[in-house]
Amino acid sequence: MSDIRVKRAYESADKSDGARYLVDRLWPRGVSKEKADLTDWLKSVAPSDELRQRYHEGALNWPNFVKAYEAELGKDEAAEGVQTLKEAASKGRITLVFASKQTEQNNATALRDYLLKG
Repeated sequence: MSDIRVKRAYESADKSDGARYLVDRLWPRGVSKEKADLTDWLKSVAPSDELRQRYHEGALNWPNFVKAYEAELGKDEAAEGVQTLKEAASKGRITLVFASKQTEQNNATALRDYLLKG
């Protein structure tokens, strides 16, 4: 079973995080590259700006956001990033890094669940 964790970009990086991937389109405000300590920044697996805005404005509830996001993850634009994450997860623990204040319902948790489904 893959060990995929999620962590806010504002929390300190730790050796136990394994490979760390930023999964947002925008760089988190006030976080230096050194503090972020990322393996890679995979913008291609982040939700589209339109989808992210619709969710934050309340136009989409969580289940509908997840459904739309998973549809985006199935498209060609996201394929390389999704494959990178699957390969990394097959080798050991990875951590999906995100900036949202929402720690339970955010793109990183939806992405983790998507990756764990196979």
